[in-house]
Amino acid sequence: MADVIRLLPDAVANQIAAGEVVQRPASALKELMENAVDAGANYIKVLVKDVGKTLLQVIDNGCGMSSTDARMCFERHATSKIQTAADLLAIRSMGFRGEALASIAAVAQVELRTRRPQDELGTRIQIEGSEVKVQEACQTAAGTSISVRNLFYNVPARRNFLKSNTVEMRHILDEFQRIALAWPEIFFSLHHNGEEIFHLQPSNLRQRIVGIFGANYNKRLVPVQETTDVLRIEGFVGKPEFARKTRGEQMFFINRRFIKNGYLHHAVMMAYEDLLPAESFPFYVLCLEINPEHIDVNVHPTKQEIKFDDERLVYNYLRVAVRHALGSHSIIPSLDFEQDISASILSPLVPPPRDSPKINVVTSRFSFREDASETLPDSEARRQADNLRHWEKLYEGLGERSPASTPATEPPVEGAPPVLTLGSTWEAENTADELPLGASRTQKEPYQIHASYIVSHIKSGFVLIDQQAAHERILYEYYLQVLEHQSAATQRQLFPRVIALPPADAVLLREILPQIHLLGFDVQEFGQNTFVINGLPAEMAGKKDEQALVEGLLEQFRQNVTLQLDVRDNLARAMARSAAVRRGTPLSVAEMQSLIDRLFACAMPYKSPAGRQCFITFELDELARRFES
Repeated sequence: MADVIRLLPDAVANQIAAGEVVQRPASALKELMENAVDAGANYIKVLVKDVGKTLLQVIDNGCGMSSTDARMCFERHATSKIQTAADLLAIRSMGFRGEALASIAAVAQVELRTRRPQDELGTRIQIEGSEVKVQEACQTAAGTSISVRNLFYNVPARRNFLKSNTVEMRHILDEFQRIALAWPEIFFSLHHNGEEIFHLQPSNLRQRIVGIFGANYNKRLVPVQETTDVLRIEGFVGKPEFARKTRGEQMFFINRRFIKNGYLHHAVMMAYEDLLPAESFPFYVLCLEINPEHIDVNVHPTKQEIKFDDERLVYNYLRVAVRHALGSHSIIPSLDFEQDISASILSPLVPPPRDSPKINVVTSRFSFREDASETLPDSEARRQADNLRHWEKLYEGLGERSPASTPATEPPVEGAPPVLTLGSTWEAENTADELPLGASRTQKEPYQIHASYIVSHIKSGFVLIDQQAAHERILYEYYLQVLEHQSAATQRQLFPRVIALPPADAVLLREILPQIHLLGFDVQEFGQNTFVINGLPAEMAGKKDEQALVEGLLEQFRQNVTLQLDVRDNLARAMARSAAVRRGTPLSVAEMQSLIDRLFACAMPYKSPAGRQCFITFELDELARRFES
């Protein structure tokens, strides 16, 4: 029998390696930008066309290459970063495996132009599918320019499995932002289809964060800095009130290399314990400097996983550093037992005994001592006296029964969707003659449990309704109809609002503008990364800040991007999630009845768009059996 084991050709081996190293255009961009950083460049320009499917080009002013090095860099395992196995224990460069350029050249059409500063002529190389087509001398600027065209042109299955343009562009922006944040002293620019998205001048980390995420992030940042014998931690975390429901703004850098590590993320979340809303994620950009001998970066070809000698030690240092930063900037409430504050603040509730000792109570950083006016400046004494008066007013009449307030009657806006008008008592139009599941119209009013669930009687028992999930289902079906028939009502703003968005959000909003116009938004682009809001959907006008509304919509839209939904379905889900009544919101009887009627008028009332059950039925027979057991 003939021998069956043979050595694979280099072209085939490179395509196999490309499956791990070059998963999408963003993967190729990451490798090219890291090579530019390793070349010592302080100017890096990135050009992208058709989200990288047509062109990825990185131009730098680094050290350049000789003609021999320019040819060798496309060979497998050819690298200038390491020479021996011992060098793996002291890696400071971004790349070292020597696989990236060989893998990219195996699945794309690549052109390289490079010149060292001391050379008069540079080198131009064209390579397609690992085969060198052209190598010649050329005139070019000092540094390197590498163009990757028609990525995966010879691997059609891989090209067909690329996600939508929105998803691929988001990955490109993520990779660009990570490298730009790791190297704030380097100039970076990013152009997509001829439009400049980022123009980042050399700066410090705080300015680089503001340049990437927007000026409104400046007030959200809390600096973190801690130095120990083992590692050094510096960077910024976000204030808890600005936490978001989606991931993506949480970044760790180990020796300036972006990594993903769930264990370290848990350390940061523990530092925010009891400070964050449920299912929220804080912003953070944390840079850790550690001796390369104590880490192993040679875990995966993408080099985004790292092993530590003592991961628990790093975990504890990180948690303490973030907690200390939050505490030192008055984010974490603290008690100060040194200050002497009279218990007279509590007098509207329980007057203390005349001879009782003073009770030390600290509320924020303010003092409410009545006798402090003798030792404090006039402005401070007046402020504290005002505070005391406000406290007394707050507790005035405590224990008296206040008459139930009757909310004002307010009819629904004409053309608005079938949504709840919270705080109103207008009678909802009956959209269903009979409830399904054997339910019948009774005189018994529905009622809430914990301001989150609605109990409604039916013939055979009762229905327990999740008010948020039910409202999301109602709004989702409504917005789908709006997008199909283009019939949403818009309420014009008296004073148009100009909002500035981070470049990544601006790209996303620009792409879905035609669809959100159908939903009733009147938003126009106004310069780079800024938009003018002239009108809002009638049912959402005045309910929240316009910028928060748009940011929430984009956040929900991004959450659904990975589900591979079309834009129409994704936008309907995002709008329903943003506009739905939240758990914990009290509803009037009319509002509860309106929600019940409209839920059971839906085409699919059983599940919310996210798959959560909208209601659960309880039969009387089942309840009786439970009490008998």
